[in-house]
Amino acid sequence: MKHKWLLAGAFAFFAGLFAPQAVDLPASRAEAAYHTMRFNWDVVPGAVQYELVLLKGPEDTKENVVSRHREIFTAGTTIDISGLKEPVGDYYWKVCGQDFHGNYIGRFTEPRPLSEGTEDNPAAPKPTTQFAKMDYMPLYPVYSWIPQAYAKSHEVKVYNASSGACIRTLQAGENDIYEDSGYTYPGRYYWQVRSLNADGYPMSDWSEPSYFEIGSGATPVAALGDSITHGGGAVSVPPGYLLYDWETYSPVPVKNLGYSGNTTAEMLARFESDVLPWQPRVLVIMGGVNDFRLGVQGWETVANLEAMKAKCAAYGIIPVFVTATPINPEYMTHRIAGIEVPPYDWQEHMKYINGWVLSQQYSLDVASALQDGSGCLRRDYTTDGLHPDYYGKKFIGESIGNYLQQHFGWIVNGLQKKS
Repeated sequence: MKHKWLLAGAFAFFAGLFAPQAVDLPASRAEAAYHTMRFNWDVVPGAVQYELVLLKGPEDTKENVVSRHREIFTAGTTIDISGLKEPVGDYYWKVCGQDFHGNYIGRFTEPRPLSEGTEDNPAAPKPTTQFAKMDYMPLYPVYSWIPQAYAKSHEVKVYNASSGACIRTLQAGENDIYEDSGYTYPGRYYWQVRSLNADGYPMSDWSEPSYFEIGSGATPVAALGDSITHGGGAVSVPPGYLLYDWETYSPVPVKNLGYSGNTTAEMLARFESDVLPWQPRVLVIMGGVNDFRLGVQGWETVANLEAMKAKCAAYGIIPVFVTATPINPEYMTHRIAGIEVPPYDWQEHMKYINGWVLSQQYSLDVASALQDGSGCLRRDYTTDGLHPDYYGKKFIGESIGNYLQQHFGWIVNGLQKKS
């Protein structure tokens, strides 16, 4: 597992751990005698997975249930419906979000005919990223999609839209892939994905191009951080969706320079390469959670933050420091397997870091409102004990945006939001 996954590892880990068993198919789609249908729905806040139910009529009764499809970790799925008796138009479907343990979140949707919210025999995976709705393209994109039925893995290609040249080829798992290289060169780009079978051969067409643009010129406000800044939440939802990115909720547009799994040492190391191209007037800096949960001493973290502060001064950037968010070890160790147990004294180091943060000229405390009486991340704000989910991200984004408006109106007034 790559180091960057230390904080975001649950996203990929559980998508693979609980993925339905795939079936080997011929390399050519033309050779595969099966009928698939793709189902699409909106992300349900707090849902880690979904259950899709097929019905043989519009009545929502137990007797009408044809099949149940569980452990779906995307807001949509593609299934083989070859076993359904014709006409397919007589069938209906409904879906409901579930938490990590499979408990239902809210109610099932009303039954809909298979002709609504579906695609018959889709030729390629469906991209699900929402880059076009974001104020700025994230520095490190995370590409995600609804996979084809039976797909074992995926291939992603990124192109320069002006020249048509392929600039990156990425080998991915079932649902998404994180970029290791940031996009700092202005221009128009697009990406495509296709499904591969167990032997690594294509079993689908390429998806339609999904475009994104990297702007030129100065970006007034940017945010440097780890996965709390990068985005994603509820274990299975990666960055690339608006729902769990705190930047979505900021009334001020903020360029996302987050990188999942970063320690403050790693944030410091990429300062020149990842911050300076955007020439920000104000830089929001939030880091440290990966430090204290992995045993880095608080004084080391503060030294890294001091070094970032010095770099900001050297380059004429105003730093705004945000307190490191708390964690909940009980959820990390009992609800989510495979995540490192934090040191017993993690809170002491968090307090040391946040004490330094709050002593700075421009600083904001978000940690206090996210913690319970014992100083841990509130259970109703997290699924995995590491990442704040919807309510936490919304609070962080609104708090940071309001702070920027109050203290830097001369910079941020007039900036337009997309979302």
